[in-house]
Amino acid sequence: MTFQDWFTMQRELDRYIETNHGLQKEDVTDKKILALLVEIGELANETRCFKFWSKKPAAEREKILEEFVDGIHFILSIGLDLGLEEREFSIISHEGNEDLVRGFLAVFERVNALRQSRSAEDYEQLLRRYFVLGHSLGFSMDEVQEAYKMKNKVNYKRQDEGY
Repeated sequence: MTFQDWFTMQRELDRYIETNHGLQKEDVTDKKILALLVEIGELANETRCFKFWSKKPAAEREKILEEFVDGIHFILSIGLDLGLEEREFSIISHEGNEDLVRGFLAVFERVNALRQSRSAEDYEQLLRRYFVLGHSLGFSMDEVQEAYKMKNKVNYKRQDEGY
């Protein structure tokens, strides 16, 4: 599955949502950026990596993967808003696993940089940082792709049910 395949799936979902909610002429990019930040926060919360005051373990791996994929939905959707779906992106990084707290903070910084610039370069850096974080969480690209497809179906179902 290529990024273009992901963008195609996301474009179809975005159009479905826009039609169901009458948003075809509304610019919701800032709302998507805020939603992405919230999703990243939810992901961090499930990992509990920053909760130095607590002994409670992280959520189950599947729950963390689902939260990770929620972020991908918004990253792709933002890329569509910025007209970047035809561009080739490299998410290959020579960075290995990183401390999760530093990884989350780096992703938050990349989202903010993209919000300010709306540039393809900052978008690609966000993609790369997000997938480095996913690697640090122990997710393979195959797992992420399968989880994305599954969550995409869930998102359609939610729309049909009036979510």
